[in-house]
Amino acid sequence: MFVSAAARLSFALALASSAAAKVYDIQVGGSDGTLAYSPEAIFADPGDQVVFHFHQKNHTATQSSFAAPCSPLAGGLNSGFMPVAANVSDNFPTWTVTVKDTKPLWFHCEQAANTVASHCGKGMVFAVNCGPDGSANSFTSFKQSALKIGAQLEASAAAASSAAGQYGGGYTTADYGTATIPAEPNPTLVTQTITVETSSWVTVYSSYAGSPEPTPSSLSGNVIKVVVGGADGELTFNPPNVAAQPRDIISFEFHQKNHTATQSSFAAPCVREKDASGNIVGLDSGFMPVGPNATEFPVWNVTVNDTAPIWFYCRQHKPDGSSHCGAGMVFAVNAVENSPRNFTAFKGLAQTLNGTVSSSSSSSSSSSSGYGSSSSGSGYGSGSGYGSGSGSDSGSSSGSSGSGSSNNTNSGNSGATGNNNSASASRTTGAALSLGALFAAAALLL
Repeated sequence: MFVSAAARLSFALALASSAAAKVYDIQVGGSDGTLAYSPEAIFADPGDQVVFHFHQKNHTATQSSFAAPCSPLAGGLNSGFMPVAANVSDNFPTWTVTVKDTKPLWFHCEQAANTVASHCGKGMVFAVNCGPDGSANSFTSFKQSALKIGAQLEASAAAASSAAGQYGGGYTTADYGTATIPAEPNPTLVTQTITVETSSWVTVYSSYAGSPEPTPSSLSGNVIKVVVGGADGELTFNPPNVAAQPRDIISFEFHQKNHTATQSSFAAPCVREKDASGNIVGLDSGFMPVGPNATEFPVWNVTVNDTAPIWFYCRQHKPDGSSHCGAGMVFAVNAVENSPRNFTAFKGLAQTLNGTVSSSSSSSSSSSSGYGSSSSGSGYGSGSGYGSGSGSDSGSSSGSSGSGSSNNTNSGNSGATGNNNSASASRTTGAALSLGALFAAAALLL
């Protein structure tokens, strides 16, 4: 049989390449509980083999990426878990990867992923053909990123533990109904010097574990827009839950139908917030009727004064008497998400209780005919509101704006203000809320 010289050369090169291929043995873990690959990094040529030897405990060799060292790479290589008993001393299970090119390969152990015990978070990572030390994609940088993830997991666990301790782990009954809820937390009173830009001042506030720092992002604060309702009849605040720092402004923009943003409490999500004497003290936008073809929308602003959680709901009802709040139309500022009293729990409680007493509890601050109503006062203090409302889910407002104040000495354009240490409010209305448009909006139905 005739074989060309070129074919013989190709065959010879293939044999040479096969003979030159190397095998790299990587030890995964160890009998002493070591959370490491040994060696941690190698440089290999195409055709070389990387053989992972799995020691005691239960480890993996899972491909990740430099940018996300502790997250499996979609479609990447994965040994799967390799459990090895403590009394095994030889014949450890292996898994082999053949190197295809000189591009970097990044691996981690997937054990206890996303927990404080994460092996990757402890630095159990491995690389093939990484960059040299000092380069952007060095193994040192890769491992440091993994350790940083571990530190973040530990910090989150510590914060959750602190929050759990602050919340006491106890339970109580909601302010109405029979639902069991997490007990109110025991905040810590903190005195702190705040410095922003060139200004400094001393503040005293109640600190909640997991809540934002009390330092404003700027002297003027940020504006956080929240859309209330929508053209398709949405019973939502969007976004439903935000984190805000002191001086930030929550700007409620009211869309179609007739909604409110009314302050409540975690224990009574669908009832206006009251003080110990039963006086209504919560913030309230009043009803904001908006026509179906409106292109300009009324806005009501709340300025955040500290980092304590603030809870809101819509106190509107449907023609059948069911409440928007009971349908889950609630909103929160600085809900502590790693605590039992998080936003999901707040919304769930509103839906469970279904807002069954919200209409009767708010009667002292509003007047209505039918299911719709409009704010006729600020509830607490000297605020005065807007006219009276009528119609199912369509309370309308008329008259000129009043004046009001809260105990935060903030004044606004409306009586829709309240006595609350966490926030103060003001209202602005656009051309869409002309007197004629308001009367027309009174005919809206859900």
